[in-house]
Amino acid sequence: MSARNRPRTDQVAEKLKLLPGDPGCYIYKDESGNVLYVGKAISLKNRVRTYFQESTKHGPRIARLVTKIRDIEWIVVETEVEALVLECNLIKQHRPPYNVRMRDDKSYPYIAITKEAFPRVLFTRRVRRDGSKYFGPYTSAFAVRDTLQLLHKIFPLIPCGKSFSGEEVQRPCLYYHLGRCLGPCAGLANRVEYQGVLNQVERFLNGKEEAIAEDLRGEMTEAAEALDFEKAAKIRDQIQAIENVLQRQKVVMDSDVDQDVIAVVKDDRGAAIQMLYIRGGKLIGQRQYVLDGASEAPPAEAVQQFVKQYYAEAPDVPREILLPVEIEERNIVQSWLRQRRGSAVTVEVPQQGEKMRLVDMAAANAEQALNTFAMELQAKEQWTEDAITQLQEALGLANPPLRIEGYDISNIQGTAPVGSMVVTENGEAAKAEYRRFKIKWHPETPNDFAMMNEVLMRRFRAYLDGQEKFQKLPDLIMIDGGKGQLGAALKARDDLGLTVPMVGLAKRHELIYLPILGESLVAPEDKWVYHPDSGHEDEASRLNEDRPPTGPLAPKGSGISPTYTFREIELPLNSPGLMLLRKLRDEAHRFAITFHRKIRDKRMNGSALEEIPGVGPRRKRLLLRTFGSLEGIRRATVDEVAAVPTMTKVLADKVKEYLSEA
Repeated sequence: MSARNRPRTDQVAEKLKLLPGDPGCYIYKDESGNVLYVGKAISLKNRVRTYFQESTKHGPRIARLVTKIRDIEWIVVETEVEALVLECNLIKQHRPPYNVRMRDDKSYPYIAITKEAFPRVLFTRRVRRDGSKYFGPYTSAFAVRDTLQLLHKIFPLIPCGKSFSGEEVQRPCLYYHLGRCLGPCAGLANRVEYQGVLNQVERFLNGKEEAIAEDLRGEMTEAAEALDFEKAAKIRDQIQAIENVLQRQKVVMDSDVDQDVIAVVKDDRGAAIQMLYIRGGKLIGQRQYVLDGASEAPPAEAVQQFVKQYYAEAPDVPREILLPVEIEERNIVQSWLRQRRGSAVTVEVPQQGEKMRLVDMAAANAEQALNTFAMELQAKEQWTEDAITQLQEALGLANPPLRIEGYDISNIQGTAPVGSMVVTENGEAAKAEYRRFKIKWHPETPNDFAMMNEVLMRRFRAYLDGQEKFQKLPDLIMIDGGKGQLGAALKARDDLGLTVPMVGLAKRHELIYLPILGESLVAPEDKWVYHPDSGHEDEASRLNEDRPPTGPLAPKGSGISPTYTFREIELPLNSPGLMLLRKLRDEAHRFAITFHRKIRDKRMNGSALEEIPGVGPRRKRLLLRTFGSLEGIRRATVDEVAAVPTMTKVLADKVKEYLSEA
């Protein structure tokens, strides 16, 4: 056995002896326990051992993988189809660096038909496993909205987008009187009739417009013969709208077939996948994907991994799937897709004819997609490098700010205060690193400084306490605000003895405030004392006048404390460094205000009560009826809450305790 392929540790050698002959998935790990690669096999014993045999010839990528393997884990399943599904889930969970992974940086729009008593037809960018039917993806949001507008013109769908059970809850609106809605809000809609409308919508979205138009022509003729010319005219307008759509669509197949066409283009820059969506013989959309870790993988492996990962999440599996190359697991993939679809699926590699022409057309688009991606990636990398370099030089940082954390506070007059922490790594949003904070300190008057101090104190203490979610310290922290907010954050950092660089970004004039450490001094007894409880920015800004220091000082009597002056740095508005900080600030604001609205809405409608164990819908209703609002319950005494019907003293204590912290 050569040195290149030999098991690297005794642990790996022992694991190889224990491998079962059952189907399942295997997981390779490095010396730190990180997942390197995930694979599946009919026989784990036979498949895994081939990686370490001297006679096996590996490509450069797998050869490097083998040298790094320090541990092997496996999961046994009953069938190869189950192993395939498990492999897809494990790759999605761990994102192993040596697997070919589907990457999609774009959020494509879909049309969804919800699963409700009276389903709605909606625009969405997220595919959920909620029973809804999804159509797409589409490349243009404008085209999707245009299609939805057309659907509402042709069919009497719910135009307001609200969910209705069919019970009468209000009077019918103007759309009902215009014949554009069946009126489920007023209890006027028939579910069978409405389902018939939805069946027509599904046929339309599946490319069956011609069949719908033919049915409508029959209905128009019947209405005209019955002298119902108003109905006939309405149907005529529907037919004209459908015919306009048919004129714009490109027919690519003579047969009435549903197909997904897949092509791949690969070079040393990576691999791009192009998909064409053909429904009813018409091209209804296309989409591009870029594969990570595919630069050294053969095209067949890239296509195989893409097919498995894509259809594990795809909302729709067509009757035919056309591939550009033969894949090793075609039969098992075909069996799995049949289970997903619930009917026959053919996975085919065409060699000639119309199907081959479609694959070639997709390949031409894939080539363009790869070129575009390479140029976009190069431009993005250059912009990120410029932004990080500019910030390092302008702020005088010892290390480039590869990881930047941004913080913001959101509240309305001190109510429902929350803080947000958002993160960029190498210029890209690292959303898995985002954190939210419910402010525990409830002031009688708003005090953003104290709230910012609390958020940074909690974040740093979590790091010092070893909490896993806070173990990455940033290269730079950006505070949304001026000297006051930055001073409060600096105080939290200094009180805990940390040295993370910090700046503030003020919205006015987009100035960056950089703290400059001055001499330490004893906090005086009369003034020049800043602490977060002050609540007034003018008190903080006084620290920059004349001789006294600016920034946070410890409360009176605490002794020696660091002092700061603030230097204002003004970068050009279009400079990469400032744009990166502005992007981070805007994201911190969005993340904070979204959380604030969620908490505020829960408090306004009283749903926060339902989170208290023992308080159900009836007790919630009685409490709100008695005290009027959550604030009324907060102001009430425990005895007053306990006096509400169905309440007890123990439960009243629990309610008061919960609301005091909420």
